Amino acid sequence: MATQVTATAQRGSTFLQITIALQTLTIFLQAISAGLLLTSSYGEVLHSVGARVMYGASMLYLLAAVLAWKPCGGSPRPVWHAPGFLVLASVQVVLGIAHVPSLHLPLGVLMFGLSVLALARR
Repeated sequence: MATQVTATAQRGSTFLQITIALQTLTIFLQAISAGLLLTSSYGEVLHSVGARVMYGASMLYLLAAVLAWKPCGGSPRPVWHAPGFLVLASVQVVLGIAHVPSLHLPLGVLMFGLSVLALARR
């Protein structure tokens, strides 16, 4: 029975780690597409699509945090971090749509740093 609980906790932790890595990667790709936004005609489309993917990755991170905590018996700490990322992603989308780069860009850098930190903690 203890082996089954340990295996379940390990799967939950692995899924959580994968979702944090995915979120970190999508935020990094958003920085690249932001550069393309300034230099190419297709940059706006890439950045817009990337925003949706990044937002989806943040929602997946929240789901993984809850699943790793409740059914798998993991730490509740990611359950507090994941909604924070989702709130930051929501603010980021609103600032992007409103064309407020003076807040949009620094928030993106902050999100990337926090995501890398969350990934390093796992």
